[in-house]
Amino acid sequence: MSKRQFILGMLASSLLGGLVVLVGISFLGGGDGINGSFSLSRSNSVATSFGTISDEPHDYSVPAGVNFIEASRKIVPAVVHITNREEIKGTSSRWRRLLRNGVKFRESTGSGVLISEDGYITTNYHVVEGADELEVRLDDNRRLKAEIIGTDPDTDLALIKIRAENMPYIDFGNSDQLEVGEWVLAVGNPFDLNNTVTAGIISAKARNINLISGVENQNRYGIESFLQTDAVVNRGNSGGALVNLQGELIGINTAIATNTGTFSGYSFAVPSILVKKVMDDLLEFGEVKRGLLGVTIRDADGVGTVELSGVRIMGISPGGAADEAGLKEEDVITGVDGKLVKTTSQLQELIARKRPGDAVSISFKRKGDDKETSLKLQNRESLAAIELNEPELVLEKEGDFSENTLKYEIEGAEFKDLTNELKRSLKIEAGVQLSKLEEGAWKASGVKEDFIITKVGDDDITSLEQFQKIIDTKTKDFFVMGKYPNGEKEYYRITW
Repeated sequence: MSKRQFILGMLASSLLGGLVVLVGISFLGGGDGINGSFSLSRSNSVATSFGTISDEPHDYSVPAGVNFIEASRKIVPAVVHITNREEIKGTSSRWRRLLRNGVKFRESTGSGVLISEDGYITTNYHVVEGADELEVRLDDNRRLKAEIIGTDPDTDLALIKIRAENMPYIDFGNSDQLEVGEWVLAVGNPFDLNNTVTAGIISAKARNINLISGVENQNRYGIESFLQTDAVVNRGNSGGALVNLQGELIGINTAIATNTGTFSGYSFAVPSILVKKVMDDLLEFGEVKRGLLGVTIRDADGVGTVELSGVRIMGISPGGAADEAGLKEEDVITGVDGKLVKTTSQLQELIARKRPGDAVSISFKRKGDDKETSLKLQNRESLAAIELNEPELVLEKEGDFSENTLKYEIEGAEFKDLTNELKRSLKIEAGVQLSKLEEGAWKASGVKEDFIITKVGDDDITSLEQFQKIIDTKTKDFFVMGKYPNGEKEYYRITW
């Protein structure tokens, strides 16, 4: 084949191939055939959603039990952002610093909940503690100054007020009616992200996490009976709302359980029944009127008593309400005004709802027998006056008593009772101190020497002997809580 013939053959093949393609496209595209013109018609273009977005509101059909939309609409406008500015007087601070008119301030933020149309706001005590200035930012971005009406460190609650009218506010719900497993929403300002809504369930009720130190009253009157939830709560959520699906306030978010400083799965809120009582007292009296039984207590969990639930009386204040009513040490309280009591947290909350002079019916067990009595609660001043009249036991010598002090050793750790000086400096009544640490389960947990354990699980530690009995019964992992001599609070998981 000559070169000319080869070139002509290639040209013929190309022409034939092009003709086949045109015929195929015309056939598939519905064109006019070989002689027709080919074009992409509008009907052959790819459909998109551009221009199809509707402005009409959606009519969501969500089962009533999991409809978060209505509750969110109700609560979000009533949650506020609180900024606490405290003047720095020549000390360094880890908080963000401001300089205004030559004065340095440290600034912290939290949340609050409007509970009346004239501007009353409930929040946490630790959100407003030490404030020289308080600023509230509303949902509509208005910023208003706020004043503190009253505080209650025993419950970590505070009442503040802004000058405003016709405010959106939230109604109180009944936290007693909550069930474990019920859906709830947490609303607040985590990391300064305004009005963030998260959802979860009630994980537990009447939970004590040894959070409230009660510095002003040596930890004797702190009330902890938290609602525990798995709704996400972080720094800045403190003082914000926990609501049910009806949009009713059923708690004030207060704390999280974490080793990192951010949410790790559990958050805690003060129940609304207690919040309302504290707010009512602060509004009416400027302080909380709290009735007292005059007892020292711990959970009755089978350790040292046959009762497996209830509240064991460890001590009675002579002349106090419980003493006058005939209650004795080792009695186990099982009910208050017909409400079942299983733990110290439940008892503390039920009594904290009362005022001095209120009559209370107490159900209890004595050596296995069911009994009842009634009493009138006393105020703190009356109880303190009674205790001041009691003779005080004074040691002739005071010191470490290293040679004679009882010690308890287990898993590479050595524990001892607290000295009176350490109790006074930390303003705590009891606990045990880790005095020596070697390889073992305790060191593996991350705990350091000198750590003071005030709580094991749900048990308050009252003595070294009691601590030993509790630890000796442990067969699986458990948590210990307490603080270091510098006041830093911590908790650790001990892998058993």
